Order: sequence, then structure tokens, then C-alpha cells
Amino acid sequence: MYSSLPNKNIERDSDLTNQLRDLGCETYHDACDHVWKLAYGRTSNSSDWTLVLTENVGTCSTKHALLKALADDIGLEIELKLGIYLMKESNTPGVGAILSASSLESVPEAHCYLSHNGNRVDLTRFGFDAEEPISDFLFEQSIIPSDIGETKRQLHKQYISENFGAVEANRIWNVREECINSLST
Repeated sequence: MYSSLPNKNIERDSDLTNQLRDLGCETYHDACDHVWKLAYGRTSNSSDWTLVLTENVGTCSTKHALLKALADDIGLEIELKLGIYLMKESNTPGVGAILSASSLESVPEAHCYLSHNGNRVDLTRFGFDAEEPISDFLFEQSIIPSDIGETKRQLHKQYISENFGAVEANRIWNVREECINSLST
């Protein structure tokens, strides 16, 4: 999954690299593997990617922000991307029942992932095989780890509001929240 990303030994001395080395991660790929295999779920503060390693859980945002911060820390050129896609059962297993109960086929979802040389790498959910990959994005942009909180939320809400109107946007957001909560372990 992460083989298209560059790899490098984790040698720099920082809080993040020390935490990862304490967990047995000697290379960037070791860290990718460790983070990818952590359970999917929100940390106690969804804007704070540093909690992934202490709470042993993360979402697309927190997991990828942590890996982007590590890449920056050890000098690897990897982008953190924010994309909006249509979330449905076929690309996000576990949301179908909620969407169906809400009479929706899909909802726009903001998704974070890593990118290197045009290759997308998604280390969000280990062991989940979707019928189709998350690959058709309606919107994409590079962000930095500190953007995963309010900046991401505002871009996401703005996209929904502009495309569905203010009244429907609230309903879609609430259904989306139910979907995300259903995915957490």
C-alpha cells in the first residue's frame, strides 16, 4: 500500500521520531505500516494528530497528518491532500445502511491521504476491502497537518452548502456524521 512512498531511516531526534522509534519503527515505511494498522476512529481531539500514537486510533485526517509531519521531520517530499468524494457503501464499507435509511445514495465526504509523484496513498483503514477504491475526487488540494481540524471542516461544509443549499446541507452533514460514527471501532 505504501510502497510508492519514499522510504528513509528515522534518525532525527524529535518527540515524534522518538515516539515512533519507541514503538519499533526504524523507517518511514515502518511508521506507515504501524499507523495504517491502528484502528479507525476519532481521537479525543480530531484536530490533534499527535494523539494517534497515544490513543492508538485515528481517522484519515489524523493518521495522514501524522505521517506527513513525520515526512517533513525526516526530509521526505510527500504531500498531505484533502479531497472530496461521494461516500457510498461501495467505496466506504459500513455506511450503506445509514445512507439507505436517509434515502441517499451517497454524501460528499472530505478525505485526507498522502501523495507522492502523483500516486495517492490511503492508509486509513487496514483490512477493509471496498468494492471500489476512493479515487474519483470532486475537489482536491494540498494541506498541512494543522489544517485537518477547522480548515478541513469549513472547506467540507462550504462544498456541501454550495452544492446542495443551506437547508439540505444540514441534513447531509448530520447523515455524514452518522456514517463516520458507524465506521469507528
